[in-house]
Amino acid sequence: MHIAVFGAGGPTGRELVAQALADGNEVTAVTRRPHGTAPRAGLTVVDADATDPDAVDAAVEGADAVLSALGVRPGRAPVTLYSTSARTITEAMGRHGVKRLVAVTSSALDPDWRPSGAFFFNHVLDPYVNRVLARTAHDDMRRMEAVLRQSPLDWTVARPSGLFDHPEPTRYRVAQDSADGVFTARADLAAAMLREVVDRRFVRGAMGVVTKDVKPSVPRMIWREAVRKR
Repeated sequence: MHIAVFGAGGPTGRELVAQALADGNEVTAVTRRPHGTAPRAGLTVVDADATDPDAVDAAVEGADAVLSALGVRPGRAPVTLYSTSARTITEAMGRHGVKRLVAVTSSALDPDWRPSGAFFFNHVLDPYVNRVLARTAHDDMRRMEAVLRQSPLDWTVARPSGLFDHPEPTRYRVAQDSADGVFTARADLAAAMLREVVDRRFVRGAMGVVTKDVKPSVPRMIWREAVRKR
């Protein structure tokens, strides 16, 4: 399978590229930070902006599926990357007859998402981090999901909880709309997205992804996530 990965230079994107290549796929990695990417068999690296129609058109051509792991740092500034890139990517996919798309948003977009047994998260971290600090990003993720719903594509949105690094996939859990859990390892998110491309359990819907077997250090995770992209 030939997979185009947008946001391939970010931490989730790098996981997607590595796992897709390990599974024997051909990968077009689209990133604005191509320098330092090690050459590998089956990998084509494209220096492109996901909101540039011409660049996206070239990256999508010939793909069997598209994965988007685009992200921005949390902050209160206006965000348009998610919705603008969604329009650009879906239009390019339509021109080239590419139907399958899996894109990352967030569990916070499900208004009913309240992880069980997580009092501190639900009443302290979530109201501040997700509802205040990351509000503008989540607002644009909602616009992105609206763009996908209006498209004729076979799309799925992957909704992780708090993202953290872990060296390999675990026995992650998935569920419709959002999954019951506070944290999601990027390795698990990538594995779930790649599996969903083929399994198609959540076509034209949302897939929550959570990690249960391991947990991050919360202070370290908050600090690292405050200074990096998705």
